[in-house]
Amino acid sequence: MKLKVRNDDIVFGTNILKVRVPKALRNKFKSGLDFVDCALGGEGFTPSQVLLFTGTPGAGKTTMMLTLADQITKNGGLVVFNTAEESLYQVKLIAERLNLKSGFAVGQETHVPTLLEGCDQLRAKRGNKNKPFFLIVDSLQCMDDGKYKDGGVNSQSATRALQLITDYCKEEFTNAIVIGQVNKEGKMSGSNKLKHMVDAMITLSVEEKDPDLRGCRVLQTVKNRFGGCGHTFFLALNGRGFTEVARVSAA
Repeated sequence: MKLKVRNDDIVFGTNILKVRVPKALRNKFKSGLDFVDCALGGEGFTPSQVLLFTGTPGAGKTTMMLTLADQITKNGGLVVFNTAEESLYQVKLIAERLNLKSGFAVGQETHVPTLLEGCDQLRAKRGNKNKPFFLIVDSLQCMDDGKYKDGGVNSQSATRALQLITDYCKEEFTNAIVIGQVNKEGKMSGSNKLKHMVDAMITLSVEEKDPDLRGCRVLQTVKNRFGGCGHTFFLALNGRGFTEVARVSAA
């Protein structure tokens, strides 16, 4: 996809040593969920970072993202969890089961331009647009980018929707975590372009081969522009959420 967000204040041919990075981009934010922060390199999220989160059905993607949203709020961030798959009542029931305490904003918008407008309004209403902001989308394949007036979608809708979300994050120095659906083989549905559009990608699966870890959830970092890659975390999952069992990091 063509880069739509440009740094027009930087003249073509400028020496890289003279490029000044905005201070806001240097303020990394730790979510408070240790295995996620470590999966992203140990320092947490970089402002403007877009993360694609995929996983096999039943691995616990929604559970992990709800837990993450609660932790981000606890650590001082502003979160919108937008569900386009499950109803907000179902999300509330999961939050109750997980005994989440900090809370976060929710939405059930499928039209991406309307969703981003709502995010702007919420940030302005809270009175501090400099506060770390996170948009969690569940899931990408359910989103309508608004190209067609009748609300129709096609095979490129997910790509266009992700482009809109990515552009918003780059312009506003905000973060997005977008859940992507996978097929029965555990591969992400949709175009491979999605992987190249984001800054980071992590996957969640269920361990089935190792007898000592069978049933554990496996969280892996497969791409990370702002930190290390190759991290693997083995997590136990019960009614109250995740507990780390072991971790392996690439040398």
